[in-house]
Amino acid sequence: MRINRYLAQAGLGSRRACETMILAGDVTINGKTVINLATQVGPKDQIKVGRKLIRSEQTMTAVLHKPRGYICTADDPEKRKTIYDLIPKEWPRLFYVGRLDTDSEGLLLLTNDGSMSQRLTHPKYKLPKTYEVVLDKEFDFEEASKLLKGMMIEGEWAKFSEIHRLGPKCVKVILTQGIKRQIRIMFWRLGYTVERLVRTSIGTFKLGRLKPGEWRILDEDEVKTYFGKIHGARKGLTAITPPQ
Repeated sequence: MRINRYLAQAGLGSRRACETMILAGDVTINGKTVINLATQVGPKDQIKVGRKLIRSEQTMTAVLHKPRGYICTADDPEKRKTIYDLIPKEWPRLFYVGRLDTDSEGLLLLTNDGSMSQRLTHPKYKLPKTYEVVLDKEFDFEEASKLLKGMMIEGEWAKFSEIHRLGPKCVKVILTQGIKRQIRIMFWRLGYTVERLVRTSIGTFKLGRLKPGEWRILDEDEVKTYFGKIHGARKGLTAITPPQ
């Protein structure tokens, strides 16, 4: 296994971040500093970053249905409920992908696979994320074009890729961006308050029948399917406004 992949699986960050550590001369193998990114490591090798001995953990990716009221952090000074209270303590250290705010619910991916994390978060893949949104009043689809065209939010151009009607006050929204509280802010700008927001999918990964607080470990076939499809991900989604 290449040294950057080994460090990523040990939970030290993405492969790119680990490559930065290697090139900076922070990594040693059996007491010798390595800066060659192609260096291979085996089970008997002793790898250190600085003075810390690193052990690669088993690669693991899980789907979690985050309930409302839980925050996405590993350690909260205010002692609020976190997503890590919902998973077994014996699991390896996992990082969440696709933050949801405290009041939002739905699909979170937890992984210690650096390659997986990078492909899920890198903007070039334009990974679609689907949400079901309940508003405080009936949505007027005459205004859908404003959400599809977009608006500025804290210096970034934010827009929906698709929006579909599910009911008088309920819509399905698809994004390929990850701007903080984007859906809530965009609807608020048009005079609507989001009463409930549930993420149902990220790329090929679906929430399915998981109930709030439940989790499911992905098997190898599901991960392989994801990596096979990511290269064929759509470069741009067609905006769809359903007829009234």
